[in-house]
Amino acid sequence: MEGPTEMSAPVQAAYSYCEAVTGQQARNFAYGIRLLPADKRGAMSALYAFSRRVDDIGDGTLTPEAKRDRLEGTRGVLGRIRTGQIADDDTDPVAVALTDAARRFPLPLGGLDELIDGVLMDVRGETYETWDDLKVYCRCVAGAIGRLSLGVFGTQPGARGTERASEYADTLGLALQLTNILRDVREDAGNGRTYLPGDDLAKFGCSAGFHSATPPPGSDFAGLVHFEVRRARTLFAEGYRLLPMLDRRSGACVAAMAGIYRRLLDRIERDPDAVLRGRVSLPGREKAYVAVRGLSGLDARHVTRQTLRGRV
Repeated sequence: MEGPTEMSAPVQAAYSYCEAVTGQQARNFAYGIRLLPADKRGAMSALYAFSRRVDDIGDGTLTPEAKRDRLEGTRGVLGRIRTGQIADDDTDPVAVALTDAARRFPLPLGGLDELIDGVLMDVRGETYETWDDLKVYCRCVAGAIGRLSLGVFGTQPGARGTERASEYADTLGLALQLTNILRDVREDAGNGRTYLPGDDLAKFGCSAGFHSATPPPGSDFAGLVHFEVRRARTLFAEGYRLLPMLDRRSGACVAAMAGIYRRLLDRIERDPDAVLRGRVSLPGREKAYVAVRGLSGLDARHVTRQTLRGRV
């Protein structure tokens, strides 16, 4: 891995560990960040590995009290990272890599505190009555990651509208998270979780939840899915305004990750009941096509043209 400064062997090993975790646990994410230069790819892997640790605590089998203790312990590690108290030879490779990444890039590490706050909302079993309520959760668990990623990407000198770059990164995170929520409605229901807003569920007769491979009796499940797909598309359109502000490879990374999720939305829209039968995913060849399209700059150029015309 190349970087702007020399890197010790333990730090290199820590980044290698984080990249291995990313490759094994986050195929969509890994497809996107492979388009980045080595130093940015390493920083993104460190962010992912820390975020994965937080998510795994929330999704694990510990009691709620034990989860809260583990999450606060992880917040303590974050505090040590923030104040530079992690040595290169620390036994926690994720903390080592993230500490180095925070030295190299202006990472708003408070975003990882927000992630912990969002997972604590899961531990408490919170539900969301309105979209405004759900947005608070999505901003914690996904919008914050968008803002952290922007700290790695940076913006191009002279790009227009960069004062809103953090807002667009946050919105793109919301779009990705809402897509995840739609894809995982059956799996989440099996784990006792409901994320879609209660007023949306009531509007479409789906308040009974999603506990089988068929929609609730008498519901308009397809109507609910199409309603949420339109909401996600609006978020994507707003978040895509970030692309022209990024350098070519960072823009390609964002376009690839967002493009994969937009194609998932297309599949969900075509067959809403599919999310009740199993996890909707894209084949590897289609992900590769999206990555090539992102690297070519087609998406970034399209968004730039649409922005100039006032259509995005």
